[in-house]
Amino acid sequence: MPSTSELASDKAKRHQIIDACREMNRLGINQGTSGNISLRHDDGMLITPTSVPYDTMHVDQIVFMRLDGAPPARQRPSSEWRFHRDILKARSDVNAVVHAHPPYATILAIMGREIPAVHYMIACAGGDTIRCAPYATFGTEELSRHAVTALENRSACLLAHHGMIAAGSSLAKAMWLAVEVETLARQYHGALQIGTPPVLSKAEIEIVRTRMAGYGVGGSEN
Repeated sequence: MPSTSELASDKAKRHQIIDACREMNRLGINQGTSGNISLRHDDGMLITPTSVPYDTMHVDQIVFMRLDGAPPARQRPSSEWRFHRDILKARSDVNAVVHAHPPYATILAIMGREIPAVHYMIACAGGDTIRCAPYATFGTEELSRHAVTALENRSACLLAHHGMIAAGSSLAKAMWLAVEVETLARQYHGALQIGTPPVLSKAEIEIVRTRMAGYGVGGSEN
């Protein structure tokens, strides 16, 4: 039987997920219930339910799933539970996964474009690009494989004709990164309207990435 502290931790994480879902919509990086969020918990994860409006979502609707199994029979997790589970299984450094459909990131995903190093802040995603995973039908094992591959040595990726994923050691970091990816996507989209933007070198991005390691939640200079 779970201890009082374990129950409190479980409930706190469920509240964190609900608050983050509402924040996604408030920030404009998601619309309706199209996004989903997971958070590592014990030997599994807590994940948003499918098709439940964020404003009415309550803690008992957040679904717990083991990382070595399928969804529980009596609950309906997000249709994207596979890539949440598989990312957490593949990446011990990741404790939270945020999936959303921000407008500019999704525009680039529709075009199958990765985001290159047009701004030094791309280093916050772990490398000199934010990759775009190939298209696969939502909720499938194929999409999950593409997402895990696109996130190798990275903490964010785009999903072709779909949206984006941001991962972090905490939900706060994953949320911060989701917003930063949309900012980078908007900047890249804007630069493309003028011409082909110059990009920073891999060497420079590695310097920036190393320096960012000593900063705060998102690794920015402020």
